[in-house]
Amino acid sequence: MAAGCAKREVKNIDSKGKNIICFGDSITFGYGVKPGEDYPTNLAELVSYPVINAGIDGDSSPEALQRLEADILQRHPLLVIIEFGGNDFLRKIPLDVTAGNIRKMVRRIQERGGMAAIADISAGLFMREYRQALHKVAREEGAIFIPSILSGIVTNPSMKSDFLHPNAQGYTIVARRIWRFIDPYLKKNARSRENQPI
Repeated sequence: MAAGCAKREVKNIDSKGKNIICFGDSITFGYGVKPGEDYPTNLAELVSYPVINAGIDGDSSPEALQRLEADILQRHPLLVIIEFGGNDFLRKIPLDVTAGNIRKMVRRIQERGGMAAIADISAGLFMREYRQALHKVAREEGAIFIPSILSGIVTNPSMKSDFLHPNAQGYTIVARRIWRFIDPYLKKNARSRENQPI
């Protein structure tokens, strides 16, 4: 099993896309904080690419699939950070349906030449089965997996605006966690562009 620990190849590392697009629900949208305190805005300060916030409060994976073309695929994605599952969980959408929808998102993003990343909102035992299912999708589809972006936040009242959503400090931490996982691939992408013939 040691080989499973090695970094797997991510599809479209040589993506010619222009934008990092954050595709998700209220966690991506920035529920509970003022505009500019959401995680995509914080992430934009850490990367050298434009970052688009395509989060919609209350969105679930079936709804997200319906807006994938207009909100994501038509916006020249370099990398799409997919963050769904919370509302699927609350609405009792079967986990295999959620995982299947996210797999479809990953494949369609990759077909358009973008890299895909899956951000996992589980924390400890909370939604652990989602972490396992989404990690499997990422591994099988050549996507980046970003585990437990809310770990230590959902259990810390000083980092939350309500029972679940981060406050400004919490979203700053989420952005840094996501950046840590995507940065190596952004650097590889930049090197691949430098090596392209003019």
